[in-house]
Amino acid sequence: MQLIWFIVVGFLAGLVARAIMPGKQSMGLGLTTLLGIVGSFVGGFLSSLFSRTPVSLFRPSGIIGSVIGALAVLAIYLAVSNRRRTHAAV
Repeated sequence: MQLIWFIVVGFLAGLVARAIMPGKQSMGLGLTTLLGIVGSFVGGFLSSLFSRTPVSLFRPSGIIGSVIGALAVLAIYLAVSNRRRTHAAV
């Protein structure tokens, strides 16, 4: 059951991150979900380092951390994809 919540929260965090991040992100729901899951892991891991609570504990602050982590992962993804696109055009 925890895995399902992890996927759902990851999907929602990915959607919110894509809505907050300016510019066009051409990715489907699968990549959005993967982005959110990775962002949730990053945000949860970083928040657990500071609060010393388990990553699997569901808290409202964890959702905020998930969105912040998803924003960071999305920014990295956009930077890498723009770099590839620029080098491919040359």
